[in-house]
Amino acid sequence: MAWMTYISHWFEQDDWYEGLQRATMSQVRQVGLLAAGCQPWNKDVCAASGDRFAYCATLAIYIYQLDHRYNEFKLHAIMSEHKKTITAISWCPHNPDLFASGSTDNLVIVWNVAEQKVIAKLDHIKGTPACLGWCWNTDDAVAFVSQKGPLLIWTIAGPDSGVSAHKEAHSFVSDICIFRWNTQKKGKVVFGHMDGSISIFQPGNKHQKHVLRPESLEGTDEEDPVTALEWDPLSTDYLLVANLHHGIRLLDSESLYCITTFSFPTAAVSVQCLAWVPSAPGMFITGDSQVGILRIWNVSRTTPIDNFKLKKTGFHCLHVVNSPPKKKFSVRSPNKNHYTSSTSEADPPPNATQNQAVSLPPGHVVCCFLDGGVGLYDMAARKWDFLRELGHVETIFDCKFKPDDPNLLATASYDGTIKVWDINTLTALYTSPGNEGVIFALSWAPGDSDCIAGATSRNGAFIWDVQKGKMIQRFNEHGKNGIFYIAWSHKDSKRIATCSGDGFCIIRTIDGKLLHKYKHPAAVFGCDWSQNNKDMIATGCEDKNVRIFCVATSSSQPLKVFSGHTARVFHVKWSPLREGILCSGSDDGSIRIWDYTQDACINILNGHTAPVRGLMWNTEIPYLLISGSWDYTIKVWDTRDGVCLDTVYDHGADVYGLTCHPSRPFTMASCSRDSTVRLWSLIPLITPLQINILADRSWEEIIGNTDNAIKQGTPPLLCGKVSRDVKQEAEKLTCNPHVKKLRLFSECLSPPGGSDNLWNLVAVIKGQDDSLLPQNYCKGMMHSKHLVKFKTSEAQELTTIKVSKFGGGIGAPTKEKKLKEAAEIHLRLGQIQRYCELMVELGEWDKALSIAPGVSVKYWRKLMQRRADQLIQEDKDDVIPYCIAIGDVKKLVNFFVSRGQLKEALLVAQAACEGNMQPLHVSPPNGTSCSDDIYKEDFNEILHKVINELAEWYFQDGRAVLAACCHLAVDDIELAMAYLIRGNELELAVSVGTVLGESAAPATHYALQLLARKCMMTPMCFPSVAYSFLLCYTNRNLAADLLLMTPDNEVQLVKLCAFYPGCNEEINDLHKKCNLPPVEECILLAEKAHADGNVFETIKYYLLSQEPEKALPIGIDFVKGCISSSDWSVDTVFPVLDLLSFIRTEKLLLHTCTTARNELLILCGYIGALLAIRRQYQSIVPALYEYTSQLLKRRVVSVPLKIEHLSEELNAWRACTQSANQSSEESPYTPPSDSQRTIYETLLKRLKEEPLKGIVGPDYVTGSNLPSHSDIHISCLTGLKIQGPVYFLEDGKSTVALNDALMWAKVNPFSPLGTGIRLNPF
Repeated sequence: MAWMTYISHWFEQDDWYEGLQRATMSQVRQVGLLAAGCQPWNKDVCAASGDRFAYCATLAIYIYQLDHRYNEFKLHAIMSEHKKTITAISWCPHNPDLFASGSTDNLVIVWNVAEQKVIAKLDHIKGTPACLGWCWNTDDAVAFVSQKGPLLIWTIAGPDSGVSAHKEAHSFVSDICIFRWNTQKKGKVVFGHMDGSISIFQPGNKHQKHVLRPESLEGTDEEDPVTALEWDPLSTDYLLVANLHHGIRLLDSESLYCITTFSFPTAAVSVQCLAWVPSAPGMFITGDSQVGILRIWNVSRTTPIDNFKLKKTGFHCLHVVNSPPKKKFSVRSPNKNHYTSSTSEADPPPNATQNQAVSLPPGHVVCCFLDGGVGLYDMAARKWDFLRELGHVETIFDCKFKPDDPNLLATASYDGTIKVWDINTLTALYTSPGNEGVIFALSWAPGDSDCIAGATSRNGAFIWDVQKGKMIQRFNEHGKNGIFYIAWSHKDSKRIATCSGDGFCIIRTIDGKLLHKYKHPAAVFGCDWSQNNKDMIATGCEDKNVRIFCVATSSSQPLKVFSGHTARVFHVKWSPLREGILCSGSDDGSIRIWDYTQDACINILNGHTAPVRGLMWNTEIPYLLISGSWDYTIKVWDTRDGVCLDTVYDHGADVYGLTCHPSRPFTMASCSRDSTVRLWSLIPLITPLQINILADRSWEEIIGNTDNAIKQGTPPLLCGKVSRDVKQEAEKLTCNPHVKKLRLFSECLSPPGGSDNLWNLVAVIKGQDDSLLPQNYCKGMMHSKHLVKFKTSEAQELTTIKVSKFGGGIGAPTKEKKLKEAAEIHLRLGQIQRYCELMVELGEWDKALSIAPGVSVKYWRKLMQRRADQLIQEDKDDVIPYCIAIGDVKKLVNFFVSRGQLKEALLVAQAACEGNMQPLHVSPPNGTSCSDDIYKEDFNEILHKVINELAEWYFQDGRAVLAACCHLAVDDIELAMAYLIRGNELELAVSVGTVLGESAAPATHYALQLLARKCMMTPMCFPSVAYSFLLCYTNRNLAADLLLMTPDNEVQLVKLCAFYPGCNEEINDLHKKCNLPPVEECILLAEKAHADGNVFETIKYYLLSQEPEKALPIGIDFVKGCISSSDWSVDTVFPVLDLLSFIRTEKLLLHTCTTARNELLILCGYIGALLAIRRQYQSIVPALYEYTSQLLKRRVVSVPLKIEHLSEELNAWRACTQSANQSSEESPYTPPSDSQRTIYETLLKRLKEEPLKGIVGPDYVTGSNLPSHSDIHISCLTGLKIQGPVYFLEDGKSTVALNDALMWAKVNPFSPLGTGIRLNPF
């Protein structure tokens, strides 16, 4: 296997353990991503190939890939190697994994999408590659050109690699806008120019330069740039050309003749982009530049045959996806005529009317708009498959949460806009008018006001009323100088401060009255109001100094000046919890902590390798500081001793803004030059504190005062206003305050993405009155008993809204005269059924259905079913009323599921369960009838199938909390808990399970056991050894508290005590807490149990004794004896192996235990593989078998396992499970042999069923599908690139996906490196 190349050296050695580190993962978890929009600067910034499409922001390329299971495109990767504006991208026509990109820093890059890496780079080229395209006449060459040429061709590999100039395509009179290679004729290329002309070159023919300008431009100097240029995909000579003002022409490149000039509704319409529709010969589409109108054309007509108004803003570019998403209900494609060109009129597909063929061509269009919006539009279904509105297209300099709403985040960008986002849905709600130049900073108004102040590069400062959508105030005191920062005082809402390149920090009232004008010797880049003293403001200056001013006095001189930085100071931030403490970030790469009361620098934080920009104090932990830098990283600091606790590498460019909301203090947002906003959870930094809450420890161990919290060695304590409010609220209750405390803290600590929704559903299940539900409840996953009621109310509100449609197609075609005459005759003869059939043949379904009951209700129902089947084949929403009319709920639900419209399917299924959709009863001849209870039972089954599908969709998307919400909505508490556990939301699972009580008890106890394992780790993020041991001891006590909350906990407590590495006194204290005998007694109890022949008790007490290594041979011999027999099961041996695995690591690693250790690792690996099969952990099953085989091969052991036997089992598993999961659309497979079936059946008998419902299936943590800009990590289990969170193994180099690490640790506690070190990824 590929992964063996990474770690094979580990298996060669029995005793290489010096210098091992603890396996680690990042303390800061990415939980959300706001992708950038498509840039409007350059032409070819959108491309598609197969089941992928890509678009360019200014500095990064976003790759979306089709998820075939759900028929939806998901963000797959972000490529960000370019440091300046990307000018063009082009997908390789010969290899769908490769594309090329160019940028204004004179750089061309070739990327491999599958491997997400650069495979070739060409820099220092002459001129900017303004246009770029793969050469169709060779496999590995990219052509690019700038301004007037020449066309340069870069051969990437082979003997002729290098750059050469096209022999003829150079020295153009007018700049080049765009060029395209002909896909049919080798070497033929066309260029579009700024003056409206085109140039054509082909080998063996005379080249044509600057020909075929629009007739109205001939003889003038007027320019009309070519905005789009595309060769007919079925012709060697025809091409479409669009000019900005003079429309579209179909040209013959051989005869230099204009075949057709196409007409628009008005002369004001201009075309920004066009594309042929490959599935419909002769059809093409265009996008208007002023308004987002998509027009569909056929070369046989000079006017559009259909129009769709998709957005208010104009198109920038578009691209037709060659292979549209596969539907579960597949559409038959028309037979292609290979002898026609695209000038042939579109032939209708079989069994379709001409109307359907002409006005609704099949095809999916990637649409990019001038406001940065990006979407995938299904022309045939007239709907968006995917739409991302209003993304920023340039550097995002600042981000801030709305003071009274932690779900609203505002961002300020280089693109001249401020946007407001809902971070739960990751969608843009509002955008400012724009045209402000660069917006460097923003500041929300205090309280519940909906106003934002912005600082611009050229237009002064402004106040924008978000709800009204307009600017309500402007400040111009700095003149034309750029304003770098703006700060609205939250202690005095009438004051706004700005700082500028003119060297002034100005304080004014919101109505523009000047209060203070503080002069500095150089530009002022940052300012911040103190949160403890409303009259204090700090500034950061280019002269390397920090200044403190008091606005309560009339003096213009600073109270204090802090010196120490060796380069300009950019941002300053006051601590919200420690009066007089502030920090400053500088271009010298350092952060300094200043104490105003001591007039001194009390700490210097070094670690960034470039200027520091973003700064953020945590609002609950007084010593926790976060910084962002031009070195692309975010760092988390403990300012008590200046240690960096964690470094985050996921941004692909400079990090500028950092922010969190006081009511959600451990959810952070960051923004960057890579045009993204990312959301982070800081919860892993305070895990002990969170477990204190779950274990119902005293308030003193959860909430403290600032003075105590900042003492060296003190565990994390909450010191902010939110935690004090939680305490006050919980203490009001006399009945079960722990439940209330769990919910309040969970809402405060959990990141956005469903936790509020989850708690609302828990409240519903616990019987809370509906009137107490929050207003936003209906926007999330509702309980099934509310779904229809709330949706009915929503529908009634919508009846007052007038909806208008744009465009109407080209109308119905002429009917076949003879068939219509025949139908009329049949009707007059009373032959209604024959009339109906002829109407159907003519496509007149409404006429046929309107009189079909005249034949019989049964015939009408069959006709309705036929119509529904046809509409499903055509993937049209028109099918919905037909299915509802005949009560065919199953067909309608399947239709929605096949399109990925799972919430629609859920609504229909719930409505059916409530009796709102009755199947049409047609009495059979014998007069019997079906019971409504049978139908209701069917509907309930459909409802649960849809819920399962929707939950799995959320889960596969890395949103386990929302997956759990789906199951709570139908009162399936067990599955809801299982999804939280599989998403590693252990703390949330325990909180929710505790509130839900007995019905959630088994899953809650399992989550508590996993949390206890999480506590059994040596903390490494704190530098003090003494403090590490203290925290280790504290964590062990926490683990004990968690386990004592579970029933039948003796074995779990034994594991904890066996693994604890302290001195005898500490161990005995833990034994006493866990109600276990002292260490000295355990050896006697072990010997007695051994004499009695009780293997499990013998192992248990030896592990608790001072000689735990004596348990190894006893347990291993027992397991070997079991698996030597023919009728053993996993459940017989796993408890023994699981207990043995908790032997203290230092004992297991003794040289005298080498053989026993190797045999334990092998047996745990093999049983782990079987457990992985039982739990359906498909991604790690092969790795576990390979791990076991390698240990067998390389270590001296005596176990009843053979490598050949393991290989046979693995092959049998593969053959039998892959055949069961094989899709009919995939390539043929080889069925399993009889011997493989027999082996697999034997395996299943040994496995039996997983005892805990819903735990079966892979783990997916939050953020599993979020792409990262960080270094590419290759999994040592699969040999593949890791998507999502990464887990480092104990060598500090080898990595696995966190999902795989979690699954591995649940079935095999030992590291994949074969060292005997335990994994703890929880």
